[in-house]
Amino acid sequence: MTIKGVLFDFSGTLFRVEPVGDWLSAVLDAAGITLTDDELAVYTRELEEAGALPGSANPLHMPEHLAELWSVRDQSGDLHRRTYTGLARQVELPDERLYDLLYDRHMTPAAWLPYPDTRTVLAGLRGRGIKVGVVSNIGWDLRPVFREHGLDDFVDAYALSFEHGVQKPAERLFRAACGALGQDPAEVLMVGDDRRADGGAAAVGCAVHFVDHLPADERPEGLLPVLALAGDGR
Repeated sequence: MTIKGVLFDFSGTLFRVEPVGDWLSAVLDAAGITLTDDELAVYTRELEEAGALPGSANPLHMPEHLAELWSVRDQSGDLHRRTYTGLARQVELPDERLYDLLYDRHMTPAAWLPYPDTRTVLAGLRGRGIKVGVVSNIGWDLRPVFREHGLDDFVDAYALSFEHGVQKPAERLFRAACGALGQDPAEVLMVGDDRRADGGAAAVGCAVHFVDHLPADERPEGLLPVLALAGDGR
């Protein structure tokens, strides 16, 4: 099979979100709120267990009143914000402002770090004339993250769930992504970390390759096999 296009997931594939403790500390500093080390540790653990940071760990226990919202959270910006601020509210933080401030922080380029081999792989695909797309279940516009990290020029198209009103593994989002690249799904490789969501690309005829959702410093070369899989694009 000749690969003429590669689709990538965003979180856990090309980028990794900052640790929960860093996320909380950045917001506390910006808000001028000081906590003891013990308090910070407790809030960090509780927020992580609640699954309050998008792109990080899922909730250990899903509150019943958020279960339905969770299942459709990536279909609009409003649903996404309501879901994650709702999860954060399972933790009694010291200031009411923090729930929205935390959500806002996770949408900033500073909250995301590319995996060490992201640039190498995207540039390598571009050099071979292979089209690149990003297809993500997400509730906000991630394009500024790519621009801030100098990677936007390597991406030909974005298919974001909140802009299409449908989320992976729905076939419609993958078809839209392939269409945006101008490629037949049979000539497209999907790369992601979620076996269910990203694996849905197989239903439209894409080849699929999985990477591990690990911290960036623990996965320095996880994307490099994509270059071998993609070949020379001819």
